[in-house]
Amino acid sequence: MTDATDFVELARIWRGPAVESVHSGAVVVTNIDGRLVGCWGDAGTVTFPRSSLKPFQAIGLIESGAADALGLSDEHIAMACASHGAEPFQVALVEDWLGRLGLDESALVCDPALPRAQGDIVAACQAGGPRRIFHNCSGKHCGFLSVARQLGAGLDYANPANPAQLLYMDVLSEYLGRDARKLPMGYDHCGLPAAAVPMRDMATAMARLAVGWSANSARRAAAKRVVRAMTNHPDHLSGMDAATSRLVRAAKGKVVLKGGAEGYLLAAAPERGLGFAIKVADGGSRVKWGVLARMLGHFGVMPEAEAEALIQLVEPPVPNSNGAGGNRTEIVLETPVPTTPTEASLAFWMGGVKEALFP
Repeated sequence: MTDATDFVELARIWRGPAVESVHSGAVVVTNIDGRLVGCWGDAGTVTFPRSSLKPFQAIGLIESGAADALGLSDEHIAMACASHGAEPFQVALVEDWLGRLGLDESALVCDPALPRAQGDIVAACQAGGPRRIFHNCSGKHCGFLSVARQLGAGLDYANPANPAQLLYMDVLSEYLGRDARKLPMGYDHCGLPAAAVPMRDMATAMARLAVGWSANSARRAAAKRVVRAMTNHPDHLSGMDAATSRLVRAAKGKVVLKGGAEGYLLAAAPERGLGFAIKVADGGSRVKWGVLARMLGHFGVMPEAEAEALIQLVEPPVPNSNGAGGNRTEIVLETPVPTTPTEASLAFWMGGVKEALFP
């Protein structure tokens, strides 16, 4: 992801009568066969989905038998997919999970952190300060710990050669339709390996996950349980009444989604068999939710009027400190029209060029 021509304008931030900021990015929509249904920007853009990959990582937790062996609930499964704010109910689930493993938080690779909300930060500092269980990825780490133990492997689950990581690579490879081990690899902020993936492949993988697609019956069942946990417990994925929760509830279960750092967002509409990959080029997260809401209207996942109202719900105006004025978000993304010589329509037809060159 190095070329600014990969991207189109997604949103504008207004302050009073003038535009203050502009966010560009890419949006790719595919079906479960990988057919490109819609594209704004280059569909072959290669970048890191970051925490958007957590649902795929959670599949191994169920497929391996670890979830059943530990008696984990769907709330635990949702926490395995979470980028949580360390709200009390989330911390309680992580503590319960470690207790089932007979381990303490020192077994987690992620660094100590503080909760997200101001009140929770104060309480955490009064109780001793940062802890690993407060890290937003602690649920995912519990998942990998559980798989490693179930497979009789060492607890060095951050090691790419650990069987828990190998199982995840196998899962991701099937859903992407390419060998995930050959993707460019870095490390996530939490210390685990992170893959960079063409956006078209990632949208396809999400579409497949949402419908429980797999050649493996155990994996199909695992995918369906992951999706059920995410849609039934959206507050666990981020925080109470966060943008994730508002989108899932407004869509009445017709959408499953997971955000990632640096402006990434994956979503799928199971009934439509569609997957969505969204990347905000500057890494900001404040407009990606509104972009997804616009997509839900464009592709008939929900009525357009409801989708446009949802934009205001997930991207509300931000007031100044005195409660007045502030800024508001305008989603400018429109449906690409192939006969109109716009940057968006050119990308629609050229989408996948970089992907074709990608090894």
